[in-house]
Amino acid sequence: MGTRREPTARQKRLGVELRRLREAAGLSAREAAALLGVNSVQISQIESAIAGVSEERLRRLASHYSCTDGEFVEALVAMATDRTRGWWEEYRWLLPTSFLDLAELDHHARFRNEVAILYVPGPLQTEDYARAVFSARVPELTPEELELRVRHRMARQQITIPYELVIHESALRIRVSDRAASRAQLARLLERSEANNITVRVIPFDLDGFGLAAGTMTYMGGPVPKLDTVVRDTPHGSAFIDAEAQLGAFRTRFRKMEAVSLEPQQSRDFIRRLTREL
Repeated sequence: MGTRREPTARQKRLGVELRRLREAAGLSAREAAALLGVNSVQISQIESAIAGVSEERLRRLASHYSCTDGEFVEALVAMATDRTRGWWEEYRWLLPTSFLDLAELDHHARFRNEVAILYVPGPLQTEDYARAVFSARVPELTPEELELRVRHRMARQQITIPYELVIHESALRIRVSDRAASRAQLARLLERSEANNITVRVIPFDLDGFGLAAGTMTYMGGPVPKLDTVVRDTPHGSAFIDAEAQLGAFRTRFRKMEAVSLEPQQSRDFIRRLTREL
């Protein structure tokens, strides 16, 4: 296989998992290469996602690494052999790579758990709300850059997987635009919360002992728990977290947030009250 100019986050994740398997087996890249009958440069290129790996070679590597988790290996094979070119490819070279990686992650996810503290999450935003969020960016976007980001965000809103959102009252009250836009955004949130696969829970201000205000996150379920991914916003884009220990911590954090939130029907009633106040 030829080398890649710009590996996707999904391709990088495959390389990371293969490196983790090799290191868990106590093998160096040189030793793994010898077992596979290639040179160590090829192992390094596979693990850094510069080069792909065939199904046959991946299965041989998994065997040499004594990986007995068949479901995990099958998931890695699916990642290695996937040739999907989704709708997001039309934005390649037009938007930062992280936008494409997020859309690809959406496409392959089995479920989505989200905690929002300051903003309504992208998959549930109205177009006006999304435009206001992107317009606040520093440095300011050009009109073309702004419209590309809004159009991409709207295209990501086809949610078919189970989606659980825990949203703080602050995110519902902050007006990123004007009253009319805020009212329309709350109406959209209520509408989407009625879908069978979408659950919205609100954490009100009037809650004692809430020390998780920095807990904003998006938890995306992979084909197996080892391949879950947490996405967090940073000043320079999205950060993808996949270390097993950290994934466990974020699972616990989400369940704690969920436990102190209002029930779905109570949450809808809460959002309706806020709407009437606007």
